[in-house]
Amino acid sequence: MEGILPLFKPAGLTSHDCVFKLRKILKTKKVGHTGTLDPDVTGVLPICIGRATKIAEYITDAGKSYDGEVTIGFSTTTEDASGEVVEKKVVDQLITREVINEVLNSFLGEIEQTPPMYSAVKVNGKRLYEYARKGIEVERPTRIVNIHSIELLDDRNEFSGDTISFRFRVSCSKGTYIRTLAVMIGEKLGFPAYMSNLSRIQSATFKLEDCFTIEEVEAHMKSGEIEKILYPLEAGISHLPKLTISDKVAEKVKNGAVLPTPNELIDIDGPIIVETVHGQALAIYMNHPTKPSLLKPMKVLRNDSLEKGL
Repeated sequence: MEGILPLFKPAGLTSHDCVFKLRKILKTKKVGHTGTLDPDVTGVLPICIGRATKIAEYITDAGKSYDGEVTIGFSTTTEDASGEVVEKKVVDQLITREVINEVLNSFLGEIEQTPPMYSAVKVNGKRLYEYARKGIEVERPTRIVNIHSIELLDDRNEFSGDTISFRFRVSCSKGTYIRTLAVMIGEKLGFPAYMSNLSRIQSATFKLEDCFTIEEVEAHMKSGEIEKILYPLEAGISHLPKLTISDKVAEKVKNGAVLPTPNELIDIDGPIIVETVHGQALAIYMNHPTKPSLLKPMKVLRNDSLEKGL
């Protein structure tokens, strides 16, 4: 069994919990997820099975989109609804739609974020949440992330009350903490804030409408129709640039040969898919660091006999 299963992750389970359950359902150990979602977060979690686990990192590195809700008026230790309240401030003023849109738009492009203490980022060999659980505050590394788009999903023109909540949609790069973004939105509005709800609606090319629940996966497995809901590994890397080669060159690629770089790929800084004329992905290549005229192999995906179509 191999392929990509776009899973709808329910609230209450970690990404690893989902993998554990699917290993039992699918009766295979070669199962891996493509990017951690916090237990309270729902939504798209592409699962790689069998040979498709080779491309999990490229799905993880792809852009993501989320529907979130920020609540301003108090903040929490974890920056989401699961934490303890650490600061309160009554929202004693009316906030207009224009002001919120102005704040959201200010985050477009590259921004700096400091990961929350309750996160899996490692500092001195330990996860930040390990320090946090012991009440130890450590210096956290700042990272640069990219906000591709962000929009208000609430149609109100005015927002008022002791606390205020509104929904937003964001598309962003790998490594963006939406919890932290919610806090940053609150800070620019002048109030403590936290992320009160979050759902991932897209990961790489996989969207909510593509997803199956754990119960649906189990039903397809019992009926013997599990293959019908699995995507080929090519679907997980379809967002990457491609180089199409002949069957003759394909035999060399399967053995890890270097390739001449086509002019259109010389400036690509990242992975490149080498595929057959039938659209079958054979390997991941990248531009050679010291020889710009050559592509060097990073990972061979297939080294068995070539298929004539997918």
